[in-house]
Amino acid sequence: MSAPMIAILDDEPQIRQMLSDALGEAGFRTASFGRATEFEAALSRTAPDVCLVDLGLPDKDGLALVHRLALESGASIIIISGRAQVQDRVTGLELGADDYIIKPFEPAEVVARVRARLRKGREAGTAATTAHFEGWVAYFDRYVLEASDGREVPFSHAEGEVLRLFLESPKRLVSRAQMQESLGGAAGESFDRAMDVRISRLRTKLDEDPRNPRLIKTIYGAGYIFLGDVSWS
Repeated sequence: MSAPMIAILDDEPQIRQMLSDALGEAGFRTASFGRATEFEAALSRTAPDVCLVDLGLPDKDGLALVHRLALESGASIIIISGRAQVQDRVTGLELGADDYIIKPFEPAEVVARVRARLRKGREAGTAATTAHFEGWVAYFDRYVLEASDGREVPFSHAEGEVLRLFLESPKRLVSRAQMQESLGGAAGESFDRAMDVRISRLRTKLDEDPRNPRLIKTIYGAGYIFLGDVSWS
């Protein structure tokens, strides 16, 4: 089995080289790009396991690229950016990134975060990939929800992690602490807000009434409960 492929998109050559060296020493394959157009062209030919994406790109909006990757790619997405404001981190996570690392950083931290994302991916890869619940089918191998009328609704990698967490624990309280432990990322306001947005989007995709959702219930001050019956295949 070949080593995992890590795609690096950053317009600073020194950053690309530092990341390539650190990840290469850790046993990963890497491909580096300085422009979004080169990166997107490469994605049409190969599928990386993890994408490291800088937001300050010379030719395209980094956040828009992250959002498109989250919807169209099965890769984990880690933003690496000099934007340190909480709102920047929240926006990146809301748009589908799995993690957010602020520049300057230690290369060892990036390697550790990459390993963590790959570990979660392996755990998901050994699990069942299809869940049936309340007239819906969730296909985690291709990130699609199928309604009872055959309509297909795509979901992002990040939204899929939250959905799987609920579907694996139906009719049981899932606390914020459990979500943070299971999904990773730093606890705090940015994590909480990102989870709120992902859950809101899942409710919309499941045709839930936002004022009175029947499947994903908020237990204020405690967490969430998924109320549907679930079977896996």
